[in-house]
Amino acid sequence: MIEVIKQSIKESKSGEERVNRTREFLQILMLKILFDRGYFENIAFVGGTALRILYNLRRYSEDLDFSLVKKEKYDFNKIADSLLFELGKNGFKVEEKRRTVQTVNSVLLRFSGLYDKIDLPGQSTEKFLVKLEIDSNPPKGGKSVIVPVTDRFVFAVNTFDLPSLFAGKLHACFFRKYTKGRDFYDLVWYLGKRIIPNLKLLNNAVIQTEKKDLKLTELTYKEFLAEKLKKVDFAAVRKDVEVFLEDKNELKLLDRELILKML
Repeated sequence: MIEVIKQSIKESKSGEERVNRTREFLQILMLKILFDRGYFENIAFVGGTALRILYNLRRYSEDLDFSLVKKEKYDFNKIADSLLFELGKNGFKVEEKRRTVQTVNSVLLRFSGLYDKIDLPGQSTEKFLVKLEIDSNPPKGGKSVIVPVTDRFVFAVNTFDLPSLFAGKLHACFFRKYTKGRDFYDLVWYLGKRIIPNLKLLNNAVIQTEKKDLKLTELTYKEFLAEKLKKVDFAAVRKDVEVFLEDKNELKLLDRELILKML
């Protein structure tokens, strides 16, 4: 599998891109393992990595994020064990650390030897990290759909439809406890596609985390977004997202006035 990764990233133009494409290969392989083991009956693939892999978002990502959609027979430790076993069968040496913080189950996978074997920028002893997180108590209202993946492997994932994914992204943009530039790059993507967010899901998410009901509607949510955008530090946004962009010129899109005009 190491040779397959080498072939997959050989057209990379920089060390940064080699790292991003290596991580993406591992992400897709992990999704394939989840599909093969039947775990998408219980979980839906969400977040920015879902946009990247399923809808060709022009930025790389770090983590694999999921929402629990069916509690019956859900076993996080079984999922983590399966990933470790299958990655080992594919020739990877992997260490792992599992955590549960409130309702989020996570496993951080540390791949040994990749920096040396694939000639990535960094120390040969450095571990290559990929994290998987599952929200075991997501807000209600997301709509599941099946979407095929045909990049490197062929399989299908359970995910949320784009309005539901957009709702999750809006909640991340404006209620995350810190500024994450990737969220706002994704926001520009959704606005460019003229997607209307799943407002039931967004309202439920705000109720769950903020303990207040905004009662956002199609007539009021854009005004809410405009007010929230006034408080965003776009210099921090651009700094955070730059390393993940395929085209650094797209940093120009991360401008408050431009985004306000897109609403």
